[in-house]
Amino acid sequence: MPHIARYAWFFFPLATACSHSDEEGDHHGAVKGKPTASVCRSSSAPTYASFGRAYMTTYCTTCHSSQLTGAARKDAPAGTNFDDVESVVAMAEHIDEHAAAGPAAVNTQMPPSGPQPSEAERRQLGQWLACEALGAGGVHAGGGASTGGAHD
Repeated sequence: MPHIARYAWFFFPLATACSHSDEEGDHHGAVKGKPTASVCRSSSAPTYASFGRAYMTTYCTTCHSSQLTGAARKDAPAGTNFDDVESVVAMAEHIDEHAAAGPAAVNTQMPPSGPQPSEAERRQLGQWLACEALGAGGVHAGGGASTGGAHD
């Protein structure tokens, strides 16, 4: 027993460092990230058809779909669905702060499990959200002016 007491000072901080408080985050226990300041560049702007639909299907609608209920949503809030471009645009700031990347932040809180997007995909998500959410002349979450929209 004396050996346990001798090393308790070392193991106790390690054990408590791994705990998580749900008060720090939202659904899935994710802590809200920072705005990415992504900018819409019309010369290379992704669209819902060329990027958004596939990204949402691959990484988001396995939980955030109106077709899912109860445990199948894996703790995603009811009503937070990304089934179409309109629902994504309505939640663009939230998505940016949890899953996108840009000049000001790389947010990796979502998805919490399953396949993970690469940083390049997250940057493309940030640009697409800036284009879809704000259209011509807009910037998503604190960046500079865009050069055009890319709505499907």
